[in-house]
Amino acid sequence: MRWKSLCRCSGWGAETGTFINLDMEEYKDLDLTIDVFTAILDRDEFLTYRAGIVLQAYLPDARGRLADLTEWAQERRKRGGAPIKVRLVKGANLAMELVDAAIHGWELTVEPSKVATDANYMAVLSDALTPERLDSVNIGVAGMNLYSLAYALTLMEDRGIGLDGRVDVEMLAGMATPQSRAVRDSIGPLLYYVPVVRPTEYDVAVAYLVRRLEENSAPANFMSNVFDLDKSEVRRHEAECFKAAAELMESGELHFGPNRLQDRHTPATIAEGFANAPDTDPALMANIAWAEEIAGRMKESTLGTNVVDVISTPEEIEDVLARVKKAQVKWAKKSGKERAAVLRAIGQGFENHRGELIEVAGSEAGKLFDQGDVEVSEATDFALYYASLAEELDDLDGATYKPVQTTLVTPPWNFPMAIPAGGALAALAAGSGVLFKPAYLTRRTGALLAKIMWEAGVPKDLLALIDLDRVHSSSLGEQLVREADQVILTGSIETAERFRSWRPDLRLFAETSGKNAIIVTPQADMDLAVRDVVTSAFGHAGQKCSASSLVILVGSAGFSKRFQRQLVDSVRSMKLGYPWDLSTQMGPCVEEPRGKLLSGLTQLGAGERWIIKPERLGDRLWSPGVRTGVKPGSEYHLTEYFGPILGIMRADTLEEAVEWQNAVEFGLTAGIHSLDTDEIGYWLENVHAGNVYINRTITGAIVRRQPFGGWKRSSVGAGTKAGGPNYLIGLGHVEPDFSGELPKQVHIASDVLRKSRSVASTMSFIDQDRYVRVIRGMDAAREAEFSQVHDPSQLGVEKNCFRYLPATGVIIRLSENGNLGDLLAVAAGALSVGCQPQISSAVSLSRQVAEFLGSVPVTIESDAAFEQYMSGHRTTADGLRVRLLGGDAASLANAVQGSVDVAIYSEPLTASGRVELLPFVFEQAVSATNHRFGNPTKLLEGVL
Repeated sequence: MRWKSLCRCSGWGAETGTFINLDMEEYKDLDLTIDVFTAILDRDEFLTYRAGIVLQAYLPDARGRLADLTEWAQERRKRGGAPIKVRLVKGANLAMELVDAAIHGWELTVEPSKVATDANYMAVLSDALTPERLDSVNIGVAGMNLYSLAYALTLMEDRGIGLDGRVDVEMLAGMATPQSRAVRDSIGPLLYYVPVVRPTEYDVAVAYLVRRLEENSAPANFMSNVFDLDKSEVRRHEAECFKAAAELMESGELHFGPNRLQDRHTPATIAEGFANAPDTDPALMANIAWAEEIAGRMKESTLGTNVVDVISTPEEIEDVLARVKKAQVKWAKKSGKERAAVLRAIGQGFENHRGELIEVAGSEAGKLFDQGDVEVSEATDFALYYASLAEELDDLDGATYKPVQTTLVTPPWNFPMAIPAGGALAALAAGSGVLFKPAYLTRRTGALLAKIMWEAGVPKDLLALIDLDRVHSSSLGEQLVREADQVILTGSIETAERFRSWRPDLRLFAETSGKNAIIVTPQADMDLAVRDVVTSAFGHAGQKCSASSLVILVGSAGFSKRFQRQLVDSVRSMKLGYPWDLSTQMGPCVEEPRGKLLSGLTQLGAGERWIIKPERLGDRLWSPGVRTGVKPGSEYHLTEYFGPILGIMRADTLEEAVEWQNAVEFGLTAGIHSLDTDEIGYWLENVHAGNVYINRTITGAIVRRQPFGGWKRSSVGAGTKAGGPNYLIGLGHVEPDFSGELPKQVHIASDVLRKSRSVASTMSFIDQDRYVRVIRGMDAAREAEFSQVHDPSQLGVEKNCFRYLPATGVIIRLSENGNLGDLLAVAAGALSVGCQPQISSAVSLSRQVAEFLGSVPVTIESDAAFEQYMSGHRTTADGLRVRLLGGDAASLANAVQGSVDVAIYSEPLTASGRVELLPFVFEQAVSATNHRFGNPTKLLEGVL
């Protein structure tokens, strides 16, 4: 509609000489642009208008698209229509196409090499430059490669075609000006391609020119050698490149046709090992048709109904628990490899039912198609990744893994597919039976997930789908929490506190709340910053625990009219609606806003004002809101609202911005936009969050690539990051395995651990063999895992670094029945990974141990005195970790009244360093954009 209006308003046509050309850069725009172009020009009112469109020769699709356009244009000419023009370029978006393919796991859209691109360019020219076709489709020979231009001119001369208006030669203004002049002097007038912008927005043009310079300076590009053509070796190299392209074109081996052939009508086949499941490519016509079919069913969908009976009595709960426990005994006897085979079948089941899952989540939770699609991918990823981790449990070095019988999985409604699946799959992979209780608002989606898992081979008694009667849900839910062996919760911190109030010693693995902010400094790319802030704030109507409800603008960025204008334009231009309309960009809330969220949508704090005031538009549907003037320490600064609201803060310095970002009691996600290496380095050293993002969105964590889980009150219990390498370890128990012979020479790389061995050797009451096994396991794990930064995805265009940082707030407690040698080993392990723990011991330390610990704070106190101390320190947003050696974990849990701020690690000491060092490190996933417009950048060198 906008292009049609532009055509009319511009006075476009032969009478005025106005010519409109549709350009495109991204592959995803190819079919859409052609469809719009032909649809508009097919109208009778535009029949005599001549217009142009670009085709990119680095796309193997180009010849087919030219053939389609030519056939259409010839028919239009028969109706008395004007010719069209195709501007043929080699393509200026290669780098970003590489990024797109790498991030999404899609096939690369472009030709595999520069030689193949040049060959395809010549092939398209050969197709286009014939007299009969030029009558309908004029050609713009566009490019800077003099060899390719010479080929076109030679071809025209051989075919009797002149530069008579049906063909022109186009070059980039400002690029290789002497060569452009030489071409002009040889053949006549050139058409220069140049961006035209308002003087006040000239930085946009600079950004465009920089991208062109970066693209043209790529080593394989002709332009990288254009100023050295007077050198014989350079000319010989370019001639050889041209010859290779010509030979490839004539060989019949050049590939034509699209590289991407994904068609969701046929389910994808999962990888044999682990690979992230590709999302649905929305650029492909087959996938668009598939999505339209799903959207057409979504509004009236009844998927997931009548799958399970509602539970109404305590006796029914007891019956379910008994059945799950019985089934778990058989399941636990399976090896990790056998369990993994079932999980992989589940992953294939999710792929087979991708469309149905998207349908029910859209119908029930208001999930937009794109948001639902990535959730199915994530669920598949969980199945495949936890399958691989289950196999590793069979060979846990230095310990034997023992599953628990029952795990209650109680997920949220905002991610009704990925999070429920992730929790259930983790428990199954760990050998546990599952009490699977989806959120009430998304119980149909949960029911379909359960059905798929049953069909894949999980016994119904092992995975019990639970739907509680609403009248008695509170008491029945409490019964489940009290009687399950452990609980996997994703929800609010208040829910975690309620669970622990019911049962203080509950084994709880909870990912809870988040109040997340993105910092934007004056050194940021403001265009990209606005895009990522808006996406992070309003994806799924802001109903993500990782969503950015704050943006903190630093220094002059806080007064940038450009940032504010683009932010306002971006938010106001969002298409609001429901998921069965595929054009919707922000959908409804899952439930009608109330409480904190309703207050956040309707009330302002002192000094705040609306830049964009949110409004209720329909059933659960609100327009997004943006408020400014948010003050540090205010209610909005510190409160999680969980909806479509963004607040703006202004800080004088980066240091102040980081202080405000860290001031909240949560530490789930955090982001920064800056192109300054020093700023990024400072931020990385000081930000307190489990998932941190640099120059990108702060939502959309991907399994293994960005394991997910927070710090402070964003995480409860002794667990680790979901979708990360250690997640299954905490979901079971470990028993020591000190069997097997030690080598005669045991090398310990860590100075701290090696010194502790020397200290232990002086004390006869320490079992030396056992001690060496423990620290040997720690040393091996420290070297291989905990001292390393891991990026298993190796995308290149994005750095995804999983790293371990020394934990703070750690207490090592040796109880009255504890072993002093164990205390020495565990303390040495903590120190070896940089942790500075406190020591509390009921046993007096020997002189050697005291000297080894040096400045480490040590308190000698009874179990009762320690519990009293912990009772007085049980509340701290930064959290406390207690590694308990001996003693009574339940008694300690009761002493701290089940505080969600206290994590107790009480498993017996083993020789598995992978297990033993986890209490002393924080896991952090760092994801950083590692390119500028697809081209390599040195921004992160020395920082990450």
